[in-house]
Amino acid sequence: MDSLNPDHPPLTDTSAPPRVWMFWGTALWGVFIFVAMFVGQIGAVVLLAAQRGLPMDLSSLQLIGREPQTLALSVIMGLPATLGAVWIAIRIKKASFVDYLALHWPSWKQLLFGAVGLILIVLVWETMSRALGREATPGFMTDLLKSGRDKGAALLLLFAFSVAAPMSEEILARGFLYRGWSASFLRVPGAILLSSLIWTVVHLQYDLYFLTEVLAIGLWFGYMRYRSGSLWLTIVLHALNNLTAVVLTMWLGS
Repeated sequence: MDSLNPDHPPLTDTSAPPRVWMFWGTALWGVFIFVAMFVGQIGAVVLLAAQRGLPMDLSSLQLIGREPQTLALSVIMGLPATLGAVWIAIRIKKASFVDYLALHWPSWKQLLFGAVGLILIVLVWETMSRALGREATPGFMTDLLKSGRDKGAALLLLFAFSVAAPMSEEILARGFLYRGWSASFLRVPGAILLSSLIWTVVHLQYDLYFLTEVLAIGLWFGYMRYRSGSLWLTIVLHALNNLTAVVLTMWLGS
């Protein structure tokens, strides 16, 4: 019997399990990560309501959730929840968190190229907005940011929209979703398109016009994620885009 013969050891399956979640695995874990982000954000609202002794009903949560400070804290609390959920998904695959999400620093040339492309996209949309007589920033965002400035929540909102939100959204869209879907039958083009569509859906508080702009920016971020192999690049570009919008709206006019 070969199993008892040291010269003929039994055959064993030495193939390593896949280190990347494929299409359906990425999709299902993506839902889990999004839910975790949402729970983290809602948790901040519930915590603030409890601290103020408000009843835990929908009207009270909606009321406190409209405050600039609450909204900023909600966005910030979504980041650790997102990181935790992504870490669990990657840990199960026994893969490197850094490598899975491509958390590698880009070159200055890649950063410059990405920034120039982003500026051109924003300028095109700014020109279109002026030609159509539309606001360059959604009205509710303008009201929120200016209200936050007047109520002393400017720095909190700045951190929430320029640091926490870009990191959470990029880790989900261009990080986890792109990584798995680009390795599936979708390949890179399909992964860029689908992850950009998912990222656009996250911004359903905007109207169709601004959603189209979000999709265009998302496609550019997806291309830069592919071109550079760096998620940090899209995080930085996303942060710069949001930072510029917040500063211009909050302090330098609409």
